[in-house]
Amino acid sequence: MVVRANGETRPGNIRNVVLVGSSGSGKTTLVEALALAAGAVNRAGRVEDGTSLSDYDEIEQRRHRSVQLSVVPVHWAGVKVNLVDTPGYADFVGELRAGLRAADAALFVVSAADGVEGVGGATRALWEECTSVGMPRAIVLTHLDTARADFEEMRQTCQALLGGGSTENVLALHLPVYGPASADGHRPATGLMELLEQRVADYSGGERTWAEPADADRALAARARERLIEGIIAESEDETLMDRYLGGEPIELAALVADLERAVARGRFHPVLFAAPATGEGRQGLGTIELLDLVTAGFPAPAEHAVSARRLTDGAEPVALHCDPAADLAAEVVRTSSDPYVGRVSLVRVFAGTLHADDTVRVRGHGPGSDHDDEERIGGVTAPFGKEQRPMSEAVAGDIAYVTKLGHARTGDTLSAAGSPLLIEPWPMPEPLLPTAIRAHGKSDEDKLPQGLARLVAEDPALRVENNERTHQLVLWSLGEAQRDVALERLRNRFGVEVDVEETRVPLRETFAEKAGGHGRHVKQSGGHGQYAVCEIEVEPLAEGSGIEFVDKVIGGAVPRQFIASVEKGVRAQAERGVTSDNPLVDVRVTLLDGKAHSVDSSDAAFQTAGALALRDAAGSSRMALLEPIALVEVRVPDDHLGAALTDLSVRRARILGTEPADPGRTLIRAQVPESELVRYATELRSLTHGVAQFTREYLRHDPMPAQLAEKVRDRPAGARS
Repeated sequence: MVVRANGETRPGNIRNVVLVGSSGSGKTTLVEALALAAGAVNRAGRVEDGTSLSDYDEIEQRRHRSVQLSVVPVHWAGVKVNLVDTPGYADFVGELRAGLRAADAALFVVSAADGVEGVGGATRALWEECTSVGMPRAIVLTHLDTARADFEEMRQTCQALLGGGSTENVLALHLPVYGPASADGHRPATGLMELLEQRVADYSGGERTWAEPADADRALAARARERLIEGIIAESEDETLMDRYLGGEPIELAALVADLERAVARGRFHPVLFAAPATGEGRQGLGTIELLDLVTAGFPAPAEHAVSARRLTDGAEPVALHCDPAADLAAEVVRTSSDPYVGRVSLVRVFAGTLHADDTVRVRGHGPGSDHDDEERIGGVTAPFGKEQRPMSEAVAGDIAYVTKLGHARTGDTLSAAGSPLLIEPWPMPEPLLPTAIRAHGKSDEDKLPQGLARLVAEDPALRVENNERTHQLVLWSLGEAQRDVALERLRNRFGVEVDVEETRVPLRETFAEKAGGHGRHVKQSGGHGQYAVCEIEVEPLAEGSGIEFVDKVIGGAVPRQFIASVEKGVRAQAERGVTSDNPLVDVRVTLLDGKAHSVDSSDAAFQTAGALALRDAAGSSRMALLEPIALVEVRVPDDHLGAALTDLSVRRARILGTEPADPGRTLIRAQVPESELVRYATELRSLTHGVAQFTREYLRHDPMPAQLAEKVRDRPAGARS
């Protein structure tokens, strides 16, 4: 299956592989080990030292964890392997989804030291997502050199949680071989037993050498080898192979390997491997050679992973793109960043055609805020290598490259030939559900803030900016506190914008709870110019959504016709400002009953003032209701966290509408919850369920707030009551 190449990059000798796993599972360290084993670097960097290839951002180096995807290409057996390292923390799932889009296969990296949590609900959800799109996968167990590591336990756990009910398609290709016990009784893994070949790959000297297995190791591996062979044969296209095997006929090793590679490439068999970084000055980490062999021989080339696009000229149904360098260009921006020297830099996956420097391309976006269509001339085309941009003559179909000087390109945009515009179907992005109200720290920050936020959102579509006209707040929506903190830090350090975080308010409203009358009198004499206006009104509540209704019932011209509209204008202006709080008044009928005017001193302004005073007077003598927004919330929670999630919702004043089975092992909770109780729900639900529950929210209506809470709101200083 490996395409041998003579140095020329072609779609058939490219492999795009995304590394997926929870935070701390060892993805970035594994990239270092693979790069070292392939000879791409002379010395492996360390996350703890801030010297790794992938974690080159200042924030990543300081926090010792990935916050953005990065690409490290290595060459092995004539194949270019683009290793796409992604963050494991849930807040950066947008980066992870972009990595899934850029890749054709996935390595699920699981820490053997973390036990079942290493393949918990979040990892399982990603596994199921890959299943839905048919993405080939393999599992890599890391941290086997720690005292808590248990390879057999983790193999069984992966098989149970990720096998989809089958124990035949998630199987180990190797078993660890352990060296002598240390003083504390720990036996480090020094090699691996290859089950099909029945030989030991010994890494104890820093480079792989071959050895014959000890009799004890061969005996321990016998049953695992039988399971592996049976699993491979079960996925074979040769329907006679199982009968021959069960009949005792020996199966050639080459046939088993070929069937294994085909099953892996088609996403029907998921091998379990393990790896550990090299120690000291060794060049080959444990299991890295076997992993590179699997990636190049077993994972599919880009041509085997179809992506759809629509031709904008005819509006036809989406069609599959062909991974052909001679076809019309079709590429997608999977990540956007800003470089202080070259400006905006776009990381692009090319699905069809060839991308050259100085090409003129069509840049097309999709979705709210990014639906643009521009022609732009690109600058350079370079190969990513962590933070480096290495010279590249062209990027052919199937490859990943950096493109510079695309001023309008955003993450998720499609690049196509200027004369043949395309729009690639977007990948699903999570909805940001954590609001944070921000304001510019100073005048200079206020001027730069809009542009800084726009650039942040262009880089990360999982962020959203909302200018809430009701609360008069600028709100940054994120997936969690970690993503928010990184965004604000980038805003400060990269774009020079300092912001202050303030309490996030929800848009409250108020209304009359009963019928009331109001008297408005505005009589004033100043400098020979008088103001005279008197009006009597009646206010009564209406059904939700009715707005403000104004009725004129004046008899006998007590209020001249030209001033009726003035009273209405004053009433509506006061309603917008609020009467007992600084929240708008809604859903009432205001009836003008009577009034008085002066032939000289009455004016439009005077009757506007009288109308406003009358509405405030009516509110002062009536029972008022403060209305809070209610959201329909749907929570998908694992069954073992159901009780805790329901209790938490009850504390949030939720009205539980019901529960029903959702995905296997999960329950869907539907509830109506006040939005003021949801401000921090995104982070608190994650903490409550160890990051494995998800929720959605949708505005329903405004309901009366409990009296004791309403009084607390009214007691707050003006401007902070929403």
